[in-house]
Parts: sequence; C-alpha cells; structure tokens
Amino acid sequence: MPPSVSDDHSAFHGDTAGTTAIYKMLTPGVVVNDNPTVVLGPRSEPQPDLSLRVTAECGGQTRVVDGFVTGAPEMVIEISVSTEATDLGAKKRDYEQAGVREYVVVLVQRREVVWFELVDGALAERGPDADGIYRSRQFPGFWLDPAALLERDGPRLLAVLQQGIASPEHAAFVAELAARRLRDVGSGSSSPSPA
Repeated sequence: MPPSVSDDHSAFHGDTAGTTAIYKMLTPGVVVNDNPTVVLGPRSEPQPDLSLRVTAECGGQTRVVDGFVTGAPEMVIEISVSTEATDLGAKKRDYEQAGVREYVVVLVQRREVVWFELVDGALAERGPDADGIYRSRQFPGFWLDPAALLERDGPRLLAVLQQGIASPEHAAFVAELAARRLRDVGSGSSSPSPA
C-alpha cells in the first residue's frame, strides 16, 4: 500500500500541479513531472511532489535514462504537511548538492510558501517581490501568488499566472527555448528523449 495522503496535501498538490501544468502547456520545451523518481546520484533518488524542468533538447539539466529522470530538475516543488523537517532538511540538502536551481516548499500547517534559489552552490531563501508575487528566475513567466495558493483562491492563482505568461520575459524565454532546440537539431546531436 502507498503511504496515506491527507486531504490538505492532495488539495494543495492539485492546485500547484494545475498551475505548473498550465505553464508547461504554454511553454514548449518545458516538462512537468508529478511524483517522479529522480535519480540525483547513486544514493539519492527522491520522489518530489512536482518537478519543472527544461527538456534535454533545449539544454536542460536532466535526461531520461531507463525511463527515469536523471539529474537535477531546474525546479522542485514539495507540498509539506507532515514532512516539513525532511523537506527543509535532508531533501533540501540533496537538492542543493545535486544543483536544483529553485526549490519551493508549500508548508501547509504554517500556511507559508518558502522559495529557495541556488546561489553560489547553496539553496538560499528569497522572499516574494514587493507585490507579494514569486517570479521564477529559471522559468520566466512562472508567477506564483502564495496568498492565493494558501487561500485556495483558484481564480486569483490563475490570473497571476496568466499575467506572467503574457509577460515579455515569458515570450523571450519561449523564443530562447525554440532557438536552443533548433541549434540542437542543426548540430545533429542526439540527446536522449525527455519524458
């Protein structure tokens, strides 16, 4: 039997997964994985709630080897209900050592979203922008309103994401991913297929 999952965990997971899925659908060259086994190293194979990553063809950090994501996803998201100590301790250290660039933890009991960014080899906590919105630096246009997520305000969560997707930064990122893919095809390299 798989471990028990609370209503709180599954509800926040669903909202966060929906947000990342919409972003992925409008950002060719990006993949979302839900509960994937991620091979970070010989003794580190966590199963994050969600990962957001750039495909291999577009220069991403991960590859799919024998059906499993291998390498550090650019972003990992954990929904933390009963696993806060692990998510902010051992898992954070594993993700940091592997080179995950952004790590987001939704602390359900505290009603808080904590966003870490890899700076000089360490995952450092950063706050939202002045307007209360987190704007991903690895995935331009992925904007997250933590208050809307924590209040389960779907319309607001979607509206903020749509603003990010409509931003010039997102358009530039999509163009950059397309150019990377064309360079990869033009060079004749044969990267493994992404999930």
